[in-house]
Amino acid sequence: MKFSLTLATGLLGALLVLPAAAQDHPVPQPLPRPTPNATPVVTPQPPSVTGTAWILIDDATGQVLAGHNEEERVEPASITKIMTSYVVSAELAAGNISVDDEVPISENAWRGGGGGTDGSTSFLPVNSKVKLGDLLHGMIIQSGNDASIALAEYVAGSEAAFADLMNAYAKKLGLNDTHYVNSHGLSAPDHYTTAHDIARLSHHLINDYPEDYAHYAVKEFTFNGIRQFNRNSLLWKDSAVDGIKTGHHSGAGFCLAASAKRGEQRLISVVMGSPSEKQRAEDSYALLNWGFRFFETHKLYDAAQPVSEPKLWKGDTATLALGLEQPLLLTVPRGRYEAVKAEMDLPRQLVAPFTKGQQVGVLRLSLDDKPLVERPLVALADAPEAGFFKRISDGFWLWWESD
Repeated sequence: MKFSLTLATGLLGALLVLPAAAQDHPVPQPLPRPTPNATPVVTPQPPSVTGTAWILIDDATGQVLAGHNEEERVEPASITKIMTSYVVSAELAAGNISVDDEVPISENAWRGGGGGTDGSTSFLPVNSKVKLGDLLHGMIIQSGNDASIALAEYVAGSEAAFADLMNAYAKKLGLNDTHYVNSHGLSAPDHYTTAHDIARLSHHLINDYPEDYAHYAVKEFTFNGIRQFNRNSLLWKDSAVDGIKTGHHSGAGFCLAASAKRGEQRLISVVMGSPSEKQRAEDSYALLNWGFRFFETHKLYDAAQPVSEPKLWKGDTATLALGLEQPLLLTVPRGRYEAVKAEMDLPRQLVAPFTKGQQVGVLRLSLDDKPLVERPLVALADAPEAGFFKRISDGFWLWWESD
């Protein structure tokens, strides 16, 4: 059975419309009142982006605000290093490695960095030892391929074994169209990802390891007497931008995953296959500005907050409190929050027992008949069966209603 609600400004909330047979039952709690807002803003089309694939998402909700070919597999180039740093951060958090560890620089790592002549490099001396923390800076800020390989070899014993780790994390994070064969991103068969998967991975890096993510905002790093600058030019353009990673080679074109935070809102953009370094930066910045200007994020519910309290049959309580296991946030065009509609899909009759955390129904949110978010509604507490006489009484009324 589906129940429809409407978020409306100036109202206490919309009541759940129950079937006639159940009008005397307690109704679900209304959705929260929308935050008063100005007249709805007309939302223009997103900026034109010159690239093979691109996407803009809200970090808090993961909602896609705009995109083109975002699920298409593309070569990630040095954006690969976002996953390399994610794996290293996970190992650091687990206590398996330390930023003070002295990491040996093999000839393979040195050659992988082009022997200091081909591709991006941190100019690591072959057969030397470098602190792991410096290698992280070299990989993130300088985009050093040699630093990436040295880290991979230290963490997993070989770059091939490290790639297996990368793929295991990709699977864990739900990056279903991503596969890695190296830690640095130089072109290779079966080394691919999508703009959407890069955005998802960036979200996890930002939120799972915020202290490590802070390295992505550093503008320059000097190692071995050589000063190099972060290739993300947006760091100099806007202080709200604090990452993330550039990439480039002939097969991938110019790529940029960028993120900025203004107030409490954070957005993530990914532009792949741009024709130039300048174009990737301009397009990424235009997407971020468009998103901040025309979208806003609201919290509808906290975790374990009752969303609905429908009638409970044969239970030791009269109603069953239903809610969400995680906080529910929603990103909508600015000024349109009051037009969001919620629909709860619940069984017509709920009969005890239920256990805490058991899924009972589904909450769906939409705007202008377009689906936005779907979340499971779960029981917020155990709801055991009532005593014998209550079960007999409720059984009679259940029979009466079903007639």
